[in-house]
Amino acid sequence: MSRFPKGPRAVISGAGSGLGRELALQLADRKARVLALDINEASAEETVRLVKARGGDGFALRCDVGELADWQRAATEMQARFSGVDILINNAGVAGAGQIGAMPIEDWRWLMRVNLEGTIHGCHVFAPILRAQKSGFVLNVASMAGIASLPMMGAYNASKAAVIALSETLLFEGEADGVSVTVICPTFFPTNLMQAFRGGPKERAIAEQLFARSTATVAGVARDAIHGLEAGAPLVITQADGRLVWRMKRLVPALYRRFVREGFARKLR
Repeated sequence: MSRFPKGPRAVISGAGSGLGRELALQLADRKARVLALDINEASAEETVRLVKARGGDGFALRCDVGELADWQRAATEMQARFSGVDILINNAGVAGAGQIGAMPIEDWRWLMRVNLEGTIHGCHVFAPILRAQKSGFVLNVASMAGIASLPMMGAYNASKAAVIALSETLLFEGEADGVSVTVICPTFFPTNLMQAFRGGPKERAIAEQLFARSTATVAGVARDAIHGLEAGAPLVITQADGRLVWRMKRLVPALYRRFVREGFARKLR
């Protein structure tokens, strides 16, 4: 039996493409009413068109997730059009790489503004609404980077580790009011994350190689995310390689450090 209400009302950031769009489409199969947020409004509007073609409904808004006012406008519009919200999905994200001390501090701030502050803003605006309703679901998209802590990815790792901590905190704060929180940690899968990537040619080449090797699909990651959210799973590691890394780091940390040194650190020298 579904834990989502009939025709759930969902807000999705970064909904104009990639995982955000796929999450919107899979929710449309459940007749969801979707607010598609994206900094590219035309892409968000295309997602809404596809949502309606799948049997759902919705509308689009331009949203810079780093701007609190854009989130507040989204909440106002959701209340006006759908009288509330059932599902919040903080999906918008960007990527970058570089050694700590060498990566420009402006790139650190850019990454944190989108990946962390964007998620904070979504939770800050919508968590009180969900608590007041005594029901709702929050899905925060983090990454295995927040657990694996691979070299040359300090800014991205830190932003995603913070999203994991934020999600766990919100879970404890919201469960008494019927608010379920799930954080997902994918590894590599085909997406458009590299389009705005910031980093040197070596870091870009390694990242693109890892994306190219992935056998995961955006549809599979979205399916696992939605199933985990509906089941009330606090943490969903969507791929087998991520689950292997998670177990290795927890159970045999010395072996994990050796794995990182030999598999990644030397490639980046």
